[in-house]
Parts: sequence; C-alpha cells; structure tokens
Amino acid sequence: MSLDRVASLLAASPAHMDALRVAALAGPAGGWLAAGFVRNAVWGALSGRAPDTASLADLDLVHHAAADPSPLAESRYEAALRAARPLPWSVRNQARMHARNGHPPYRDLVEALSHWPETATAIAVRFIAGRIEVLAPLGVEDLFAMVVRPGPCRRPGGVAGAADVQGRAGKMARVAGDGPRRGLMPALRIRGLSR
Repeated sequence: MSLDRVASLLAASPAHMDALRVAALAGPAGGWLAAGFVRNAVWGALSGRAPDTASLADLDLVHHAAADPSPLAESRYEAALRAARPLPWSVRNQARMHARNGHPPYRDLVEALSHWPETATAIAVRFIAGRIEVLAPLGVEDLFAMVVRPGPCRRPGGVAGAADVQGRAGKMARVAGDGPRRGLMPALRIRGLSR
C-alpha cells in the first residue's frame, strides 16, 4: 500500500480537500492534518463509504515549532481556522507534546509522529504546491489492513503500553463509521497487544 493511495483517497473527498486547503491557508507553517482525519477517510473508503469530515470529533492539525511552543499560539491558530471554516480544529505543536508523554524533546514532526499511540493514526497529510503530501514514519500497512497496533513507543514496556491502545481500539471502531455493529466495516483487528 502506498502513500499515493492515501493521497488519492483524500483527493477524492471534496470535504477533505476543503479542510486541507483551509489548513494550508490559515494554519501554522508546516501544519499537517493527522490522526482520525486520515484514518477515518481511508477506513471509510475501504468500507465502501464516502469519506466525510462531518463525523470527526476534531481535525487534528499538527506542526513542530520549537520557537513558540505555547498553547496560546495553538489557540490563535484554532481561532483563525474556525473563522475560515467552522470545523472542530485542534492545533497541537508537537514541539511541546514530549513533556505530556514523558519523552525527551522531539527533534521534528517525524519523530513526534513516531511516538504516537497507534501505527494507523501516526499519519499526516498536507496540501502543498497543488498536491497532497503524506508523512507516515511508521508506514501505512496497518492503516490499509485496518489493524490497530501500538506504535513502537507504546508497546509493552513503552509509555502507555498495550492497555491504552486496546481501550482506544473500541473507540476507533465506532468513530470510523459505526464499525462492525452495522456490518459496514470489516472487523477491526488488534495486533501487538500482550494479554
């Protein structure tokens, strides 16, 4: 499965393209939409449903700006994004998220994404120079296999461990489109968890 396929699925969704364009215009420099924005679109498409941003609890826009890691800057960006498009924007500067996770400072966005809880959410996209660029430091295989697997830093012995990911897996199944309850999506598979 390729990064190009992720870009193609998002490009086919007018709602996702609109959000990507707004993020590029009103969001922070170097901003990327990530997590459920990408995961839900791909899982929806794999399940035969049109990708939709309306069902997202938030649109996670991430960036890495060590020069201004204040939450106030994030709030300003969220306000600008909401003024441009009334969507549930959530801007997070990954240059400050290491403290929340008990890690040393992240050098850049790639390193920050590598510390995310699940491999299928550690994927970010942005609209730049007329095309969608995809950043997936942990790959896209689990995304296309609809597998919930702890990221390398969350595996047993990692910061949050498997219990955190297992708890989030049920939520992902629901958020991704009513999941197996209605038979719209193949059963989500949980991998890499110790019992």
